[in-house]
Amino acid sequence: MRAHSPTEIHALFQSAFNVGDIEALISLYEPDAILMVDGKQVTGRENIRAAFHSILSAGVQMSLITRSIIESRAGLALLHGEWVVQGTTANDPQLTTKGFSTEVVRQQPDGTWLFIIDNPRTPAHEQ
Repeated sequence: MRAHSPTEIHALFQSAFNVGDIEALISLYEPDAILMVDGKQVTGRENIRAAFHSILSAGVQMSLITRSIIESRAGLALLHGEWVVQGTTANDPQLTTKGFSTEVVRQQPDGTWLFIIDNPRTPAHEQ
């Protein structure tokens, strides 16, 4: 799975997430990428793999809609997404979680794009 533009990475992420393909998910991240999990930084593919293993073990499904992409000429892009995760757990037979994500992706030497920072829970803006 390779994203050939920033616009493709959310669709690839959703597809891998929904079939529980952890290796495909990990392939979307740079080796030293950061994933925020419960307010803490998880750094590197091995740690991110462990985090996804825990998340996907619940048998959940995700819908992910890209809300904005800002791409720079320097090979970086900022993405915002709106997601919903649904499933069932022993404690919650109708689990539904929603959120807004903020991610930074970087173009690789081969022209593909990978996550370098992934924060699935963008802090709420307060005025």
